[in-house]
Amino acid sequence: MRDALHGDVRPREVFAWAMYDFANSGYTTVVITALFNAYFVAVVAGNAPWATLAWTAALSVSYALIIVSAPLIGAFADQHAAKKKLLAFTTAGCVAFTALLWFAQPDLLWLAIACIIVSNYFFGTGENLIAAFLPELANTRALGRVSGWGWSLGYLGGLFSLGLCLVYVTWAETQGHDASAYVPVTMLITAGIFVLASLPTFLLLRERSVPQPVQAAAISPIHSAWREVGQTLHQLRKFADLRRFLLCNLFYQAGIQTVITLAAIYASQAMGFSTRESLLLIFAVNITAAVGAFLFGYVQDRIGHVRAIALTLIGWIVTVLLAWAAPGWPELPGLFWAAANLTGLCLGAAQSAGRALVGLLTPSTRLAEFYGFWGLSVKFASIVGPMTYGLTTWISGGDHRTALLLTGSYFVVGLYLLTGVKVMRGRRAALRAARHDAAR
Repeated sequence: MRDALHGDVRPREVFAWAMYDFANSGYTTVVITALFNAYFVAVVAGNAPWATLAWTAALSVSYALIIVSAPLIGAFADQHAAKKKLLAFTTAGCVAFTALLWFAQPDLLWLAIACIIVSNYFFGTGENLIAAFLPELANTRALGRVSGWGWSLGYLGGLFSLGLCLVYVTWAETQGHDASAYVPVTMLITAGIFVLASLPTFLLLRERSVPQPVQAAAISPIHSAWREVGQTLHQLRKFADLRRFLLCNLFYQAGIQTVITLAAIYASQAMGFSTRESLLLIFAVNITAAVGAFLFGYVQDRIGHVRAIALTLIGWIVTVLLAWAAPGWPELPGLFWAAANLTGLCLGAAQSAGRALVGLLTPSTRLAEFYGFWGLSVKFASIVGPMTYGLTTWISGGDHRTALLLTGSYFVVGLYLLTGVKVMRGRRAALRAARHDAAR
């Protein structure tokens, strides 16, 4: 492990950093992917024709807020060495509004939508901030594997939260409780795990960045951060490979975020899965995702970032075709389960690989800010992909298979854009920018 880290980084810090992935994965697994999304469509929105669209629209609002604020928050964090402080604030916000989903019932649709928007905003902002610590911990030749350690531990965290929820749901169903009684309790379980599992991050992870001097003493912190964002946007033409990868990332993440957001909805609506079967499905996907993230980090460092991501995108295309062709319940859905496990492998590998490549193409002096742009790309994709799916199901009268096939086109476009990314050229541009910033 020490060969993969910078000289002043202790292994326990990497563990503490990775534990945040463990902590926050419960939110995205239980709330966004496996349980609350299907509950929202079927119970809170009453299976109305607009239910799937309402779910994707609520998430899109939260992602739009992240798009507006992510670069600003990143620039502020870099200037004031405040990544850890801001991470604590976003964690508290996500936990609080996840717990408030306990009140989500059919007569409180507005509350469910508001809590999803706010909790997901805090989750996404925190995801950008924790990612910005990666280049401070890992050396450039080990970004892939260290990122993979975090993602794989994150999927184990998702498994842990989902497993506890599955145990509770199974018990509640045997007691004759319906979804409106047991799903809200799982929101409290998820929030509690987030708090406890994130404690090592705040106790052991160091804030290594130092406050940057502000040229004009009278300038406000917000104004200073906006000015820094404006300068970065103006200078993005110097980072041609980073810019192209962020565009590539936008397209393939549109497909990935659609799968994350709507997996349980597709399983229940198109495949006829029950709540328990959907939870088992996501449980299996998280196991293969953890394996994919851990192993593919080593593969990425060996064969190169672009080749590694290309392999995962090909896997995603195959996955979509398999899931589209799979028969529904009560026929044996073996083809769909094969697609689900391939989804897990590709999910863990793609997410880890993209985060590592951004770190390689980013100047060391602008980590939080540039990871804010990476988050902007992911969150814009999180609007485009799920909204395309939601609109397609609404227009087609609930045809989830056509919506899934359309989702596959995003991976094809992403694969095409990836071919133009030259890693070494992009790395040289990042080093030049870091030297320029240091000389200012």
